Amino acid sequence: MDVLVIVVVVVVTALVFDFTNGFHDTANAMATSIATGALRPKAAVTIAGVLNLAGAFLSVEVAKTISGGIVAEALITPVVIFAGLVGAILWNLLTWLLGLPSSSSHALFGGLIGATLMAAGPNAVNGTAVLGKVVLPAVISPLLAGLVAVTATFLAYRITARADAGTAHRGFRIGQVVSASTVALAHGTNDAQKTMGVITLTLITAGALAPGSAPPFWVVAAAGLAIGLGTYVGGWRIIRTLGRRISDIQTTQGFTAETTSATVILASSHLGLPISTTQVCTGAIFGAGAGRRLATVHWSVAGRMALAWAVTLPAAAVVGAAASWTAASGPFGVVVVAVSGLALAAGMYAASRRNPVNALNVNDVPTLPPAPAAARSGQEAA
Repeated sequence: MDVLVIVVVVVVTALVFDFTNGFHDTANAMATSIATGALRPKAAVTIAGVLNLAGAFLSVEVAKTISGGIVAEALITPVVIFAGLVGAILWNLLTWLLGLPSSSSHALFGGLIGATLMAAGPNAVNGTAVLGKVVLPAVISPLLAGLVAVTATFLAYRITARADAGTAHRGFRIGQVVSASTVALAHGTNDAQKTMGVITLTLITAGALAPGSAPPFWVVAAAGLAIGLGTYVGGWRIIRTLGRRISDIQTTQGFTAETTSATVILASSHLGLPISTTQVCTGAIFGAGAGRRLATVHWSVAGRMALAWAVTLPAAAVVGAAASWTAASGPFGVVVVAVSGLALAAGMYAASRRNPVNALNVNDVPTLPPAPAAARSGQEAA
């Protein structure tokens, strides 16, 4: 296949992934603000979309990590990257359909690693980099965010215990607008760079850029615009899960969860660590839920999320490997992969229309069993 043609195909596919990353991860920044009423749903996704675009221009350290560290660019071709992206997109769509806040980052890494292993063997994957920059941060970051959030939430309630309840509520509600916006900016800084890194890696493998090159400006702008548009669309199913199904989030908890998330994500972006912003934000929300005395936290939801996190990378790797094996047969194989991916994506979208979730019903959830009397009294006191 002509190199220019496949490079264009890969760039377009990467931007499609970036779009799915945006609507898949809108919940990271805005779920708690929507749940507490600090922001109206449409206003929230608009703010998040604009700030995701702005955040894409703040750093390229994560992009450099992806374009020159995870896989050996000299041993793969743009076709391999295309196959990996297909695996990542399909996993993003499946978890969105199920309302599971899985990691778009790990879907991307899994798809890319699986496709590379199939095409070039284990020597083409930098195991040390995968362990140090993907696996360990995946374990540490949600635990760290949860620990910080539970501490911050406990302290916030203690500090405002004697304050007028209405004044405290209004203050934290205003604070949520700022903290949620900061998370959106941080998300653009970290997650948009992953697509920048993939496109840059594609250009390097095609010989259009020298190894170790930073993303060109047009790549930064395109990735920022794609993730911003995806964020504006709003992944309402996942917003409902994070905002309403984990805990009965109050404005104080929303503020501490968002502030914690923004801090961890921005620090990781500065260090060039491509962490999962989804896992960080989810960990912070669980921590904020547990930080309020006798608050109801639905830990069964945490179990389902943990399972999704555990299987994301290997599941995307399997799909990426299958796509890589098929695409390796030539232009016909690439067309088969593309058509199959489009058909599966269309099927999942059609399935989502049977039970649509949107800005009008995002805060509607099935009635939960009543909490014990002691828990209710503790919640009212808080």
